[in-house]
Parts: sequence; structure tokens; C-alpha cells
Amino acid sequence: THQRAGPVFKMAGADGDDSLYPIAVLIDELRNEDVQLRLNSIKKLSTIALALGVERTRTELLPFLTDTIYDEDEVLLALAEQLGNFTMLVGGPEYVHCLLPPLESLATVEETVVRDKAVESLRKISHEHSPVDLEVHFEPLVKRLASGDWFTSRTSACGLFSVCYPRVSSTVKAEIRQHFRTLCSDDTPMVRRAAASKLGEFAKVLELEYVKSDIISLFTALASDEQDSVRLLAVEACVSIATLLPQEDLEALVMPTLRQAAEDKSWRVRYMVADKFSELQKAVGPEITKNDLVPAFQNLLKDCEAEVRAAAANKVKEFCENLPEDSRETIIMSHILPCCPEVRLNIISNLDCVNEVIGIRQLSQSLLPAIVELAEDAKWRVRLAIIEYMPLLAGQLGVEFFDEKLNSLCMAWLVDHVYAIREAATCNLMKLVEKFGAEWAQNTIVPKVLGMANDPNYLHRMTTLFCINALSEACGQDITTKQMLPVVLKMSNDQVANVRFNVAKSLQKIGPVLDSNALQTEVKPVLEKLATDQDMDVKYFAQEAISVLALA
Repeated sequence: THQRAGPVFKMAGADGDDSLYPIAVLIDELRNEDVQLRLNSIKKLSTIALALGVERTRTELLPFLTDTIYDEDEVLLALAEQLGNFTMLVGGPEYVHCLLPPLESLATVEETVVRDKAVESLRKISHEHSPVDLEVHFEPLVKRLASGDWFTSRTSACGLFSVCYPRVSSTVKAEIRQHFRTLCSDDTPMVRRAAASKLGEFAKVLELEYVKSDIISLFTALASDEQDSVRLLAVEACVSIATLLPQEDLEALVMPTLRQAAEDKSWRVRYMVADKFSELQKAVGPEITKNDLVPAFQNLLKDCEAEVRAAAANKVKEFCENLPEDSRETIIMSHILPCCPEVRLNIISNLDCVNEVIGIRQLSQSLLPAIVELAEDAKWRVRLAIIEYMPLLAGQLGVEFFDEKLNSLCMAWLVDHVYAIREAATCNLMKLVEKFGAEWAQNTIVPKVLGMANDPNYLHRMTTLFCINALSEACGQDITTKQMLPVVLKMSNDQVANVRFNVAKSLQKIGPVLDSNALQTEVKPVLEKLATDQDMDVKYFAQEAISVLALA
């Protein structure tokens, strides 16, 4: 490699030993004022190391890099990443410990992303150390970091315990456990946070006796830390810890802490419990779920913070699917469904999945009160959400059930006092007709819609026109011509100008569905009359309809 790489680094007019150039060029580039040049030079490190050969990489390049670690964060980040892939360039696993000094320095810098990358590279190369090298070189590094003066080095140490623990002697294991314990009660919140975030990972490599004797007490302490950022990380660890313990120990060792977290005074901790709920449920098993998690989940669904309620509502489907079969139905019906509108909406929106779990008969009986209540909810947005799920519900529940129980709701929305609801209800009717067919529409919907044409409230009379606009295409020519058209034409004499100009708009909309005979003999004369109306808007829309329908 020396001969091949030499020319790449040749400097103009230089003489002497070619093989010195790579390191000379690198030193120059790393001292250059241009940060981009320094960055490029770091990114070429592996090429330079190849050119130098393994021995000079170990004796010259690495010491040089270790001594010059003070630079822009992006350069250090690139360096930390490069060193993680350097094992072969220093001569393979037996020399991998040479990479520890520069990485140790990088693991103590101020910038978090650089430290994290250095820890990631250290974790990576730890696997390439033999057990002896781990004890002689790697573990002392972890100890130095763990007892460093700066919190930066102590936070980095937290990420390294679990990778060396499994392969060292029992004496060293005891030391590692002691260091971890110390960091869990460090004075600096950042260090406790780092320890809490690695608690679950560390627990997984420990022997069960130490999980019980060490980890549980650390978990309990971190879960009642004064900083909520530490407490919420302990909740994450709870999942790993619960999976490691035998079922009979969970109640005593984990549940008191978990119950406390689910009612924590900080919403961020409760949010974390809600967010991890399905994983916790799987980890603690069916019995504890029934006795403990169901009431906790109910409370999270009714939490005073919207973010917590939303996180819990997101888990409703998974939570219900994972409930033990013998009590699933009862729990859903009596504990989950009654919680709050958002949750019930969430269940209704996931109806097809819930349906698979419970079965439609049972569902329709228990859901109906919820649907009716939501359909009349004081918040119009809740009513709106239910309308949007109506076609889905109709498809799931079938036409008989729909006619018997839900049809009247759909008609009631047409006269809601909020325009957005009336508009959504009109659109909903169209989707229902597409689902159940024109004959169904003719028997159940059309008569009720047309009945509103005589309503004393002109807004309701206008809703008739909006419905006709929406339904004409789905109902087809016959129903539109025979049943709807006469009503529209009759409304052209309405007292209210708003209704009259909407008649013109409706005629323009349903025109294409009608046959040409009806257009010429019935629609044209009415539009011509409206085109001479004393109201400007009525005139305008009538003339527009005449030109669009080519009736002039």
C-alpha cells in the first residue's frame, strides 16, 4: 500500500521519504482554518490509515488524533463515527484497544451528539475486544468515565455498562454494578437521566438475583426522582424490568411504582405511561392487566391533559385486542366505552377492528347508546365526527339495524343549528344512498327530505334543496324527475329570495340527470320566470342555469 498510496499525497517540490506525506498532509489539513477542509480530511481518515499501514496508524495517527481533539463539533462528530469502523485499520481485534484513547476523549466533550456518537462507536468496538482486553483496557475506561469530574463523562459511562458486563469476571461485574448504582443517585439530573435511560438495557444483561436486589431499588428511586424528566425514563425501563421478572414478583416489585407513575403529578410522566401502555400490558400479563391496568387506563382516558388522553386513546384498539378473551367483552363494555367522547369516537373510527374482536350483535347493542349520545353531543365537532363515521357504521351494522336505530339521527342532523353539521349530514345521505341503493333511498330518505320543503324555517327548506342536489345522481333519473323535481319547481315561488336563488342552483345541478322533455317543458319556464325576478341574485343564478343547461 505504501507505494500505491504515496503519489496520492505527493506534495509539489517535496523530497525525502514519500511515506511521511500522508501524515504531514493530514496535519496540515487538520490545522487549516477552513472547517470544511478539516472535515474532508477526517472523512478521508481510513484512506490515510491504509496508506500508513497498521503499525504507523497505531503509533502515529491515533496519538496525533488523540492529542488534537479540540475542534468544531461537526469535525469531532465525523471523527467519532470514523473510529468506530477502524478495527481492521489498526491491525484487527487484538489491537482494537488502541482506539480507546481518542474515543474516550470524544466521550467527554460538551456537545451531546459528539458524545453519543463516541459512545456508539465504543459500544461497537467493545464486541471486538477479547474478554481479557475488556478487563484490561475497556472496563478501566468505563470506570474512568463513571468517576470523571465532568457530568459529560459520567453520562457517557451510562451507555457502556451493559456492553462489557456479560463478558467480565464476577469481581469486575460487582464493580460495574456499584458504578451504575452510584450514577443513578448522581447529583446532576443529566447523569441520573442518562442512567434512567439505560436502566432497562442494563437490567437485561444482569443475573436475575441482581435484577431483584439492585435494579428494583434503583428503579423505585429513579421513578420517584424530583425531576420529571428522570421519572418518565424510569417508566420506559419498567417495560424491560417487568419482562425479566417472574410473574409472582411483579405485584410486589413493579406494580406499586407503576401505579404511582400512572398518577404522577407531571403530565409528561402520565403521558409516557399512556404511550407505553400496550407494551406494559404485554409485560405484566393478563391478571395484573385486569386488576391494575384497566382502572389505570380508564384514568388516563379521562386525564385532565389533552395530550395524555390522546396518547391513551391511541392505544384503545391495541389494549382491547390484548385483553384476556374471557373478560375482554365485559371490560370493553363497562370500563373502556363509557370513558369520554374522544375515546368513544376513537373506538367508532376503529369500528372494523373492534368489530372483529367483539362481534357485531354485542357491539351494536352496547355502542348504540354511545352513538346516540355523541350524535347529540353539545360540542358540534363531536357531532361532526360521528356523522363522518356514519357510512362506515352503516356498512358494518347493515340496513335493517340502520333504519331502525340510526336513520332518525341522520335526519335530525339535517336541521342542526350549525351549518357545518347540516352540510356534512347532506353529504352523509349521499354516501348512504351509494351504500344502500336507490330503492332504499326512495322508501326511507326521499319522503323525509321532501317533507322539509314545507318547513316554516327557510334554512330547513334550503336543506331540502341541498339534499336534492346531493342525492339526484345517486337516485337516478326516474326518482329525480318524478319525486324531486316537482318539489323544487314548487319552491320557486318561495317568499325568501335565498330559497329562490337556491332553486335556480338546484335546477342547474339536477338538470343533467333529467330527460330533455322535462327540461324543456318544466324546468325552462320556471328558470325564465326566475330570470325576471326582482332580486338580483335570483336573476343572476337563473340566467347562469339557463346558459349552463343550454336552454336559451
